[in-house]
Amino acid sequence: AAEVAAKAAELKANLVIFDDDLSGGQVKNLEEVVKVQVMDRSGLILEIFDQRARSKEARTQVELARLQYLLPRLTRQWQHLSRQVGGIGVRGGEGESQLEADRRVIKRNITRLKRELEQIDRMRKEHRRGRSEVPVVALAGYTNAGKSTLFNRLTKDNTFAENRLFATLDSRLRRGALDRDGAMAVFADTVGFIRKLPHHLVASFRSTLDEIVQSDLVLHVIDRSHPRWQEQKAVAEEVMKELGIDPANILEVHNKIDRLPAEERISRARVGLVAVSAETGEGIPALQAKIARALGDKSRSRTQGRTGAEYWEEVAARQASGLDEPSVPDATDTPPGE
Repeated sequence: AAEVAAKAAELKANLVIFDDDLSGGQVKNLEEVVKVQVMDRSGLILEIFDQRARSKEARTQVELARLQYLLPRLTRQWQHLSRQVGGIGVRGGEGESQLEADRRVIKRNITRLKRELEQIDRMRKEHRRGRSEVPVVALAGYTNAGKSTLFNRLTKDNTFAENRLFATLDSRLRRGALDRDGAMAVFADTVGFIRKLPHHLVASFRSTLDEIVQSDLVLHVIDRSHPRWQEQKAVAEEVMKELGIDPANILEVHNKIDRLPAEERISRARVGLVAVSAETGEGIPALQAKIARALGDKSRSRTQGRTGAEYWEEVAARQASGLDEPSVPDATDTPPGE
C-alpha cells in the first residue's frame, strides 16, 4: 500500500483503480494510506455501464447491480461508527441505526428492481413467443469485438456502434435478409463480455443474456486484429458455457480481418470458421451462407417435407455459389413453412 501511495503521489493521481474486487474494509484502509479515492474492478465496470445505459431495462439492470455491489460495502461510508461507545445493554448507537436504516432502504430497492426486471422478462418472453416461427441469430462475444457493426451490416440497421467498451448494453432485435427471395432471420445484438465479469452484473443482465441462450444460433464474434484475441475468445467461451449454451449451437466469426496484414489473413475455406470485415463487408456473403446452412440443419428436427430445412439449404447453396447478393425484402416476408 505504501508503494501504491508513493506512485500515486508521484503521478499526482486523484484516483487509484485495482484490477480485482475489494471489500469495503480494504477500500477504506487503502484510501487512508494513499489519500485519494480507490475504486475496484467491479466499481469501474459499473461506472462504465451507468454511462452507457440508455433504455429503461438497461438502467434498471445497472441500478440493481450497483445496489448489490454497494450493500456489503456500506460500512465504510460511516467512519464515525468506530467512535461510537455503547453502554451496558446498548447495541450500538446512532451510527449503527443509520447504517441499518440504509441497508433496509437498499434491500427494499433491490426487491423493487427485481420485480421490475421480472415484469420486463415476462414481456420479453411474450415477444419471443410472437416471433417463434422466425429463426433467431444472436451475436455474442468479447466487448468491442465489432458485434454492433456486424449487426448493422446483416440487418441494414444503424444501431449505435463505436470503438469503445460496452457501447451496447441493450439487446436489439432486427430482421435481416439472407437472400433476395425473402429468407429472413431475426438478429439479436447483445451486451459484450469481459474478463472477470462481476457475477452480480451477469445476474442483473440475465434477461438480456437470455436472448443468447434462447436463440437458434449464436455468432461468436471475435476481434481477430486484437493482439490478445485468443484470450478474449476463451473468456467469451467461458461465459457462454456458464450460461449453458451448447457449443454445437455456436458459429465462430473472426471479425476485423481488414486490419490484418495480407499474410495473416485467415482462410475462409477452413471448416466451421468464417472470417469477415463488418466494416468493409468482406466475407459477409459467406457468413450469410453459413447462417442459412446452420438454420437448415436446426429446422430439420422440427419440420417435415419441403419446409424450413430444405428452404434454408437452398439459400445456403445460392449464397455459396455467388448467385445471390442479399437485399432487404419486406419485413412480413417469411420462408415457406415458417
